[in-house]
Amino acid sequence: MVENSELKNKVALITGANKGLGLEMSRQLGQHGLTILIAGRNLEAVKTAASKLDNQGVKAQAIALDVGDSKQIQSAVEQIGEQFGKLDILINNAGVFLDGDWLISNASSVSIDIIRQTFDTNFFALVELTQALLPLILKSPSGRIVNMSSIEGSLTLHADPNSPIYDSKPFAYNASKAAVNSFTVHLAHELRNTHVKVNSAHPGWVKTELGGEGAMMDITEGAKTGVELAMLPDDGPSGGFFHLGQPVLW
Repeated sequence: MVENSELKNKVALITGANKGLGLEMSRQLGQHGLTILIAGRNLEAVKTAASKLDNQGVKAQAIALDVGDSKQIQSAVEQIGEQFGKLDILINNAGVFLDGDWLISNASSVSIDIIRQTFDTNFFALVELTQALLPLILKSPSGRIVNMSSIEGSLTLHADPNSPIYDSKPFAYNASKAAVNSFTVHLAHELRNTHVKVNSAHPGWVKTELGGEGAMMDITEGAKTGVELAMLPDDGPSGGFFHLGQPVLW
């Protein structure tokens, strides 16, 4: 395990972290000695995940957090503030895919209910949580906010008939990720004169419940982009969209 005095004093909160990418990013960050707050809706599930990581030598702590519940958000903010006095890393990983099929073009038919549910989790909850935690992140000497987005949120690539995602048009999901990318750009600009860096991450097409059976990338590789952005040096970028260190077109 890689650990130094600076890293072991850092605290990271990862949403949707009891399984999949969230759990793997927690494991990889924890290997550097950080304290990891495993957040999720089901407290028993996050406790199990935290215990699993603890057995692997990671300093993990479970925290009940339904990102769609304003009261739980406020409770989490108070708990983190009282226990740590700051938050060094926030990885907004919780998300849903409700369109039903990746190879679909459904802007004219997807229900408003599906769009609202998708935006409630993927966008509105992400913004609310980030805004609520920002005072604690600003207390960190090197705050990092990582918004787990997707190449599916790239308007440039969706408009290009030669792009690999041209025929993947699940509207609710894609629009929510485009909105997340917009939040990244705007928040990074607002915080440009602070120590906080804000970036969007495209993890890749990863073998998770959301990624599906046809995914090409394993979870270990898929977690790397989020982890890299969470641990950016002081001269690292802010307001960008990245995959494994390379820019993704907006």
